[in-house]
Amino acid sequence: MHFDLADLRLFIHIAESPSLTQGARRAHLSPAAASARIKALEGQLDSRLLYRDSRGVELTPAGHKLLQHARLIMRQVDYLKSEFTEYGTDSAGHIRIFANTTAVTEFLPEVLAGFLAQRPGVTVDLQERLSRDIVRGVLDGSTDMGIIAGPVSADGLQALHFSTDRLLLAVPLGHPLAEEPRVTLRQTLNFQHIGLHEGSTLLTFLRDQVEKFGGQLSLRIQLSSFEAVCRMIEAGVGIGIIPESAARRHSRTMQLALVELDEPWAIRERSILVRELDALPGSVRALIAVLAPDAG
Repeated sequence: MHFDLADLRLFIHIAESPSLTQGARRAHLSPAAASARIKALEGQLDSRLLYRDSRGVELTPAGHKLLQHARLIMRQVDYLKSEFTEYGTDSAGHIRIFANTTAVTEFLPEVLAGFLAQRPGVTVDLQERLSRDIVRGVLDGSTDMGIIAGPVSADGLQALHFSTDRLLLAVPLGHPLAEEPRVTLRQTLNFQHIGLHEGSTLLTFLRDQVEKFGGQLSLRIQLSSFEAVCRMIEAGVGIGIIPESAARRHSRTMQLALVELDEPWAIRERSILVRELDALPGSVRALIAVLAPDAG
């Protein structure tokens, strides 16, 4: 069975677009030419790949299966190109990263700034995703690497531990919980919380923990960064659970009291997820070496 790489790339464009027309445009083809190529691909596989209607296209079960394989094949082609680039094995290439909230907002920007400044030929696509989507993205090849915190089931992937953080409760000075040596999550539910935006990994994680004992997390306001969360806490608007790394940094310039959480999940191991470290292109391995020097 022979597969044309151009057809696989076209199929990926269509699968990631709301319509065949937009997918064809991304592939620089007319809709008619794109449709003919997809029909030929369906004939070769003897399987229907797309449901087509007036609203656009939707993948069939066979289409979902092909998409997973097509992404892996095209990523390997991209790896091959980057390995033989004139810039060298780690000085050029495109790196795709799915990461949790803390990684995206706290430490990755600084790490990437230094890394990219030394490698002008490298580009990065960094996306904030939930832990389950990070694992799925690494498995199906839609991202080169994932960064997670806490326990995650990642069968079939390599998990490279690179640091440890923990969650703390941040409260304004003089708050009733400020003098407690440690508190449970249940105790904090008596007060309104300041949280991150919808879809953030930390907010999703905390809601899952609250639901386990039938509680309810009362959110007064949701914000896009830990700095903004801490400013609201300092102003007395509410309390918040945030990573210690962010809490310590912002407490140096804000009036905050930090209280330990008496919860087994408060300690969070940070890990990098990859399918196979040795099979990654040089630029991705170089970034991993910066984050996790002992991973190799």
